[in-house]
Amino acid sequence: MELRDIEMFLTLAEELHFGRTAARLHVSQARVSQAISRQERRLGAQLFDRANRRQIHLTPFGRQLRDDLQPVYAGLRDTLARARLAAQGITAFLRVGMLPVNAHDFRPYWETFRSRHPQWKLRIRHAPFIDPFAGLRRGDVDVLVSWLPVEEPDITVGPILIAEPRILAVAAGHELTRRASVTLEMVSDYRLPTAGIAPEYWFDAYIPPYSPGGRRIERSLLVANNEEVLALISTGEIVTPYPVHMIRYSPRPDIAYLPIRDIAPLAYAAVWRSESENDLIRALARTIRDLGPLTPAE
Repeated sequence: MELRDIEMFLTLAEELHFGRTAARLHVSQARVSQAISRQERRLGAQLFDRANRRQIHLTPFGRQLRDDLQPVYAGLRDTLARARLAAQGITAFLRVGMLPVNAHDFRPYWETFRSRHPQWKLRIRHAPFIDPFAGLRRGDVDVLVSWLPVEEPDITVGPILIAEPRILAVAAGHELTRRASVTLEMVSDYRLPTAGIAPEYWFDAYIPPYSPGGRRIERSLLVANNEEVLALISTGEIVTPYPVHMIRYSPRPDIAYLPIRDIAPLAYAAVWRSESENDLIRALARTIRDLGPLTPAE
């Protein structure tokens, strides 16, 4: 297999959807399909079960190939990345995963870090809220910008970058849009999402299980990513709290954002796996402490 073919196979093995794979790799869906078919002919075995065109599945052979290729591909990709960096005079790189979508707001930290340490490369990546600390533990990222609290025994909590007021996202035309602001008591009348694989205490900080008056807030619809959350909000199936930066980063004609009066701001901090702490992580933490927390922009 060529490196691009391996990338297509592993991406499809993760997404299990030709359209999403094509969009993620910036190629046509036909090209992905042709590449997978070519791999199957060369290997003499089917990699994916396509009986259901809307949802494909890995065959046993496909699962084995995925498990065998993942570490090899990751190692090769990292080797090539290090070689390219060395050619540019870069001696190491620090990967920062972002749970919030407002990485641009944090550019004072990124720019200061880069100016202080030109020999190091800083990479900013999106991080999923499903199983949020898995990326740190796998070594996919070195630092995670996560909302607090983080009470994992193997993870160090570093400095706070920002503490943001909260808003409620609802469908345009939702009955709550007749109000200028809302409370958690009002929110408890509606259905909200749940994150599945995430520490309960951690998700409770994002969507409280109870209102201040003791009413249970129903978090019953399992979601996989923020795009799915926004789609469900737009159709009126759920409502959900967000940090206030969503007003600027995800304005949509089918979604309205309302201030929540009785919920604490959501603080985000840099966290990292304790045993992986190194000079780069300490340098970023020092940069954040030196500049101090940002003031939220609405």
